[in-house]
Amino acid sequence: MDKIVIQGGKSLSGRVNISGAKNAVLPIMAAALLVDGKTVIDNVPDLRDTRTMIRLLEMVGARGRFGSHRLEIDAGPVDTPVAPYDLVKTMRASFYVLGPLLSRFGRAKVSLPGGCAWGPRPVDFHLKGLEKLGAEITLEGGYIQAQADYLTGATIHFEIPSVGATGNLLMAAVRARGTTVIENAAREPEIVQLGEFLQSMGARIEGLGTDEITIEGVASLRPTQVTVIPDRIEAGTFLIAGAALGRITVDQVRPDHLKVVLEKLEEAGAEIRVEASSITIQRPDSIQPVNMSTAVYPGFPTDLQAQWIALMALAEGTSIITDTIYHDRFSHVPELQRLGANITLEKNVAVVIGQQELIGAPVMSTDIRASASLILGGLAARGRTEISRVYHIDRGYEKIEEKFRTLGASIERVSE
Repeated sequence: MDKIVIQGGKSLSGRVNISGAKNAVLPIMAAALLVDGKTVIDNVPDLRDTRTMIRLLEMVGARGRFGSHRLEIDAGPVDTPVAPYDLVKTMRASFYVLGPLLSRFGRAKVSLPGGCAWGPRPVDFHLKGLEKLGAEITLEGGYIQAQADYLTGATIHFEIPSVGATGNLLMAAVRARGTTVIENAAREPEIVQLGEFLQSMGARIEGLGTDEITIEGVASLRPTQVTVIPDRIEAGTFLIAGAALGRITVDQVRPDHLKVVLEKLEEAGAEIRVEASSITIQRPDSIQPVNMSTAVYPGFPTDLQAQWIALMALAEGTSIITDTIYHDRFSHVPELQRLGANITLEKNVAVVIGQQELIGAPVMSTDIRASASLILGGLAARGRTEISRVYHIDRGYEKIEEKFRTLGASIERVSE
């Protein structure tokens, strides 16, 4: 296994390019299964999760060619609508193939998902929605088996907005007979891009970016090409690094996807300059404590909660961070405490008392965003920090240590 070794305490400065959004490209890759033909996707991040999804698509019969951030998927040869446990267990987003496989072939067999080692994230919303569309769902041997001679439009209401379920049902409904309405739908930019991609394939969709999406089923779709939007979570991670450690410009971003994050960073005292496709952030003389609660988009992303706690560990005062999305997503807290962070955790609320400095120590990552928070903590800490199990970071950040090195960080990846 690799580990990341950091000599912390250095100021950061410079520019960094933000990669394509992981959470946008994975459902788009799954949607390629809807058509008999070649889909071309540009600005694809080279991530462990991207390559896992390519392997999964190849296992169901598709052909993939990936290089220079361009991915070509030919789903014409697909003839095996089965997503096996060995791959799905490693990445929850693999479950996205359920909707398009069922839509195209009238049947699908997909393993129950795995992924990051935190929290129950049930697939009930996906399955109940597909049943509303007329699918027969059974569970056998850890596999979801879905079958329908054809899908029929229906009104589907989510108790809470679900990004995964919204995406899966969008892909299932585009070829259903009649009209489907998804109420309390997810509004995330990644879902908007998925919907726009489906529209470019010939789907009839209205209401993207709102909490009610209407889909008029069509008889067929056509292959198309798409460029993946920038990764707002990677951008947010580097902006938080700038607020903690120096002056950073993030390029190739969509500032409108980061409004609430920028507002919180300004509350913390950071100076921010926003341009059309770049954001520059300057560390304040003293980081101010800022309370934060995660929320569904357009609220503060749960995927930046761990990084925000790392920033607040350096603030001059006490802040309260609440995760209203995933109540047990705090595996990074005991590891940040090993760096000297003063954090008290009670259920889904973290109380952070800022410290003048953190001190390097050996720590272990447990999921993608926890890994990012430990890198931020290690960069800010005095002395040496070693982060083990960093394969998690490769699932969501492309060459993160190389990007931080261009900003002046002393950070390297070594093989244990």
